[in-house]
Amino acid sequence: MIKREELEQLYNKDLKEKLSGLEGMRKKLLLHRLAGIAGIIVPFIIFIATLSATSTLNNSALFLPIVLAAIIIFSIVILILSIKKKRLYRKAYKSEVVTKIVHAIDPNWNYVPDQSISTAEYLESDLFRTHYDKYEGDDFISGVIDKTDFRCSELHTQYKSVSTDHDGKRQDKWVTIFKGLFFHADFNKHFTGKTYIAPDVAERVLGNLGKKLQKITGKADLVKLENPEFEKYFVVHATDQIEARYILTPTIMEALVKIYKEYKRPIHLSFIGSRVYCAISFTRDLFEPKIMRSGVKFEDMENMYDLFMVNATIIKELNLNTRIWTKD
Repeated sequence: MIKREELEQLYNKDLKEKLSGLEGMRKKLLLHRLAGIAGIIVPFIIFIATLSATSTLNNSALFLPIVLAAIIIFSIVILILSIKKKRLYRKAYKSEVVTKIVHAIDPNWNYVPDQSISTAEYLESDLFRTHYDKYEGDDFISGVIDKTDFRCSELHTQYKSVSTDHDGKRQDKWVTIFKGLFFHADFNKHFTGKTYIAPDVAERVLGNLGKKLQKITGKADLVKLENPEFEKYFVVHATDQIEARYILTPTIMEALVKIYKEYKRPIHLSFIGSRVYCAISFTRDLFEPKIMRSGVKFEDMENMYDLFMVNATIIKELNLNTRIWTKD
């Protein structure tokens, strides 16, 4: 497993050359996209300016809309072609760069760019109960770290919100349920109950009122634990209070606080069956190539490496490889 300090060597030796080779594709894609957008916007501006400046429609004024319409149609074709170019650029980036980083971390990990965590796995986690209307994901990885198997991918689930405006017109809006990195691993212990850990937004935002709300909301009974720092960041609900305390040892609570401080993103976890499920929220796409700027940047490789190492971090911090329990 490649270490962080070895990543720069890999970048200088191999990845930088691959990224430089992809720059031509990126620049052509960007040029097509900008030309297509400009070819739609500029003719509209010219047409409106001409109408404002011309009081009567002479022959040239009548001919102008035809020319501008032709430019707009041509620009739309360019934009459509740019979508195909983006797919090709993305495919090359995943194949030549992302795959290389994944296999540098562990050559035995299985990486499939266009697959994701299944809907069954997502539902089994019971982390997000809102019904989804759109389920998208990519960058699927499965593997084993020491003795612990894991599966993860980027996911984006949404539901459609339908409303009407003051004129009675229907308005459709897509609302995100979860967007980010979804991960689950073997906990080597079969749970009879279900334990849920969520960001303690209520207490941080609403203070004492938030504490009262915690008692009447959630998927199961609120579990109060003797770790003030942990409860500052997380709220726990469980169907079995004793089992929840058995799972959330002082070491594991400290580990979860450490993980939260490292990534500084909302984290949801559940312990169900014999798996620990973890969903870390992000607002951006995680493993996609840059288009608007150069992709030849070591910082991008560092960020990607850190995200892929989330799996190892969680397994290490939660001590999943120690096998302190045996499955019943």
